[in-house]
Amino acid sequence: MILLRRLLGDVLRRQRQRQGRTLREVSASARVSLGYLSEVERGQKEASSELLSAICDALDVRMSEVMREVSDDLSLAELAQGESVRPVLVEPVTVPEERVGSLDSSAQAVDVVAA
Repeated sequence: MILLRRLLGDVLRRQRQRQGRTLREVSASARVSLGYLSEVERGQKEASSELLSAICDALDVRMSEVMREVSDDLSLAELAQGESVRPVLVEPVTVPEERVGSLDSSAQAVDVVAA
């Protein structure tokens, strides 16, 4: 099972290490205990949105960048576990017959049914 808190902790640790900063420096800047930050980085504690915001501020990194990296890592972990992509069922779009020929090439990915 993939744990989001573990992936988040890994990303936060990598961000901190890229900057050459210690847990002590970041915990002081984020105003969170060193032990708690360590547990977050190891994926043992869930970071609240407020705590995550404080850690990102302390690391001077956007939360969206952290979450994007977590998302990328999650995608890789899912692929490594062999989780299959579930098909999305889309209902056919009904288009008047005279418009079918005028659709651009991006519409080819959708089933078009002439009325």
